[in-house]
Amino acid sequence: MDIKLLSFPADNTPFSVIVAAKLAGITFPSDSSLPSASPPTFFFTDGLKLHGASVLLRYIGRVTNIPNFYGQNAFESSQIDEWLEYAPILSSGSAFENACSYVDKYLERRTFLVGHSLSLADVAIWSGLAGTGQRWESLRKSKKYLNLQRWFNSLLVEYSDELDDVLTAFVGKRGGKSSGPKLKEQGLKTNSVNQDASDKGKAGSKSTFEVDLPNVEFGKVRLRFAPEPSGYLHIGHSKAALLNQYFAQRYNGEVIIRFDDTNPAKESNEFVENLLKDIETLGIKYETVTYTSDYFPQLMEMAENLIRQGKAYIDDTPREQMQKERMEGIESKSRSNSPGENLRLWKEMILGTEQGLLCCLRGKLDMQDPNKSLRDPVYYRCNPIPHHRIGSKYKIYPTYDFACPFVDSIEGITHALRSSEYHDRNAQYYRIQEDMGLRKVHIYEFSRLNMVYTLLSKRKLLWFVQNGKVDGWDDPRFPTVQGIVRRGLKIEALIQFILEQGASKNLNLMEWDKLWTINKKIIDPVCPRHTAVIEERRVLFTLGNGPEIPFVRIIPKHKKYEGAGEKSTTFTKRIWIDQSDAQCIEVDEEITLMDWGNAIVKGIEKDQDGFVKQLSGILHLEGSVKTTKLKITWLPEIKELVTLSLMEYDYLITKKKLEEGEDFLDVLNPCTKKETIAVGDSNMRNIKRGDILQLERKGYFRCDVPYVRSSKPIVLFAIPDGRQQSCLK
Repeated sequence: MDIKLLSFPADNTPFSVIVAAKLAGITFPSDSSLPSASPPTFFFTDGLKLHGASVLLRYIGRVTNIPNFYGQNAFESSQIDEWLEYAPILSSGSAFENACSYVDKYLERRTFLVGHSLSLADVAIWSGLAGTGQRWESLRKSKKYLNLQRWFNSLLVEYSDELDDVLTAFVGKRGGKSSGPKLKEQGLKTNSVNQDASDKGKAGSKSTFEVDLPNVEFGKVRLRFAPEPSGYLHIGHSKAALLNQYFAQRYNGEVIIRFDDTNPAKESNEFVENLLKDIETLGIKYETVTYTSDYFPQLMEMAENLIRQGKAYIDDTPREQMQKERMEGIESKSRSNSPGENLRLWKEMILGTEQGLLCCLRGKLDMQDPNKSLRDPVYYRCNPIPHHRIGSKYKIYPTYDFACPFVDSIEGITHALRSSEYHDRNAQYYRIQEDMGLRKVHIYEFSRLNMVYTLLSKRKLLWFVQNGKVDGWDDPRFPTVQGIVRRGLKIEALIQFILEQGASKNLNLMEWDKLWTINKKIIDPVCPRHTAVIEERRVLFTLGNGPEIPFVRIIPKHKKYEGAGEKSTTFTKRIWIDQSDAQCIEVDEEITLMDWGNAIVKGIEKDQDGFVKQLSGILHLEGSVKTTKLKITWLPEIKELVTLSLMEYDYLITKKKLEEGEDFLDVLNPCTKKETIAVGDSNMRNIKRGDILQLERKGYFRCDVPYVRSSKPIVLFAIPDGRQQSCLK
């Protein structure tokens, strides 16, 4: 049953229905000849009809192939229904701004209105805004609703081709301006160091994935995210995890988590627990958790079958000699062993005997193949170290190259997403599956995410932990999910940053500044403002005509966002200011004391080293803040001030990118942490661990240790804002 026609009144275009159909790839002619106040109507080829904008939207949601367009379960579908019922309020003149304010606040910590992908809810609200034409354009330019603006713009950029067409065709006809072309020119460019110069001036294209998985059967895609439990999840793993989730949602499939636990020397339950925690932090929705170790019996049986078939052999060649022979294409002396001899030695390996410990199991592939990964790779090694899950049951463990193609096939994985660094081993993966007689799994490659001044090797990160160079895997200098979140990154910013890179196979070396800039755009509109003065050489400023008796005013923590709450500010005759500010002041200069008014400095006392010891002056509250050069922060001289420890962090290495063979120990940054003691306003006694705030004129911070008692400082971690330079003075 196909849609024959969409009919509607000329004065009431069902904009959201047209947008939804465009996104879903559903085409039909339209007719605007219905009488005024008539509901929009779908006419079907068999003579049936459906009436009403929300009904037509739900129909599109049910027939489209867009994953989760009408929710992935009954609850999400009901949430979408709520938004469809709410959307018409945007066309009500008097309620428009209240509606904008409501949706803006709702989007404070969300990328989409419902779930983690585009849905009919987003279409309905987006269309309601765009459909008002100039009214929304004016508000968007005013930056009054920053969360709403961010969300609106991100959809417009992501689906620019479809939305521009509809905006031009329908919004323009009603006298409104299309916001599409301007945004399309700006785009969302990736900040790749290796980006080709010819691309830098071009308009940004869609920032997410414009590629398809091969041989997809909609609804039957099964993917796996398979970390090794030998460290915490880092930003590079995050890309792989999010790509798996994206494709699963796109094709209405599923993701499983599998721990590739084949190396007991490196793995632990601590890593398993924290990887699951990090996966949850990223919002990855998965069907189940499995372990490669679940399949050890089947893997051993498969290995023995390959030995019997003459497709694998036991080799006792020393490791270094074996590597040399593989590089030179020289066959091992053990390659011609009989299956009987190989089975005998295999049992020695299983028992972990003295002879067995000298051996490994190798696949008999092709020692002359130009692709060196096919030159008889190792399938099994002896390792008497107990396994973190199954103890000392086994003395042998499969390699990743042997276990991965087996378990992928057995678990019903349809597509294995692997970073392009494994490209040369793809042929090995397919050959091993073929020798095993298993169903083929399609490999899809994507580029590994590399960051400047950053090590992503878990072996190298472990060195920093073991040698006390960092405070653990969640250290704010680490690229782990826990580390960057502890430093103040919002997960929404990380997801947006990674999805902007898309599924490209081009190798990218990305700048951290891009990520922190995205983060700033998320936190700045909502985080509360507080005041701090650096403790070292802070200066007392005495106001001759200041209040003899201190008084308190309640002022907003964020002048443009009521949700940040209020704070109390004490006004006194004696106030503290930063030494750096005092150094900039001249006698008889008029300055502005932020959140108070102007003052005129009458006296400056300095010590023999030129540092300001104290200032004196008078309030001049009738003065204009527009005429002063200096606008400074200050704190009252009261006992309730709190002590702050402001922590700044730098990169662990001093080189943007290590060259092949270069030792990271040669480029260690000798100074990666700086502590500055300050005093803060009394309201900071109430901030909690994890809260993000701005210290006015000093930058953004995340609270790592909240107020406990006056003798113990509040610990705040400085959050980079994408401008590179230090935020502490």
